[in-house]
Amino acid sequence: MHVTLLKAADAVMYRRLMLQAYELAADAFTSTAEERAAEPDAFWIKRVADPTGLEAAFGAFDDHDLVGTVALQFSEKPKTEHKAKIIGMFVDSEVRGLGIGRALLEAAITYAEAKESIRQLTLTVTEGNEPAISLYQSMGFQVFGLEPMAILTPDGYKAKVHMWRSLQRNIRPILNESFG
Repeated sequence: MHVTLLKAADAVMYRRLMLQAYELAADAFTSTAEERAAEPDAFWIKRVADPTGLEAAFGAFDDHDLVGTVALQFSEKPKTEHKAKIIGMFVDSEVRGLGIGRALLEAAITYAEAKESIRQLTLTVTEGNEPAISLYQSMGFQVFGLEPMAILTPDGYKAKVHMWRSLQRNIRPILNESFG
């Protein structure tokens, strides 16, 4: 098992895995499998190999099979360019519990930390997805809000838990040491 930054050549495998994710874990995503299946190839290529650098995706491979993924979205707006968003986290059910989700998150965090301007990561997770919430909390994410009725599922409305994680490096202390 290894985790790597995806490239344009991985877009077909990425699309296949994500369509599986939208189908099997429908409550985890705000898009439907039908919506995403209709996206052109350019959408999927941009997600894994965005020429602007505003998106990056990571894949976990078991031999040559893509079995897990997570992506980052960066803001191009000056007032929010210090933030990146974790999106599209999914690990195939057959390989869950092997540390793949943690390895994917570590890769995404490391990638974000390498970008000098990024100070904060955010994500949302559907309320009730305790394994995901537990993983995110173990990786330093904290809950900062709950969005009620965020998505409509076949079982009714579900909330989204909003989480964030500070990337502490290179942040100067607010107070001068002489005040301490």
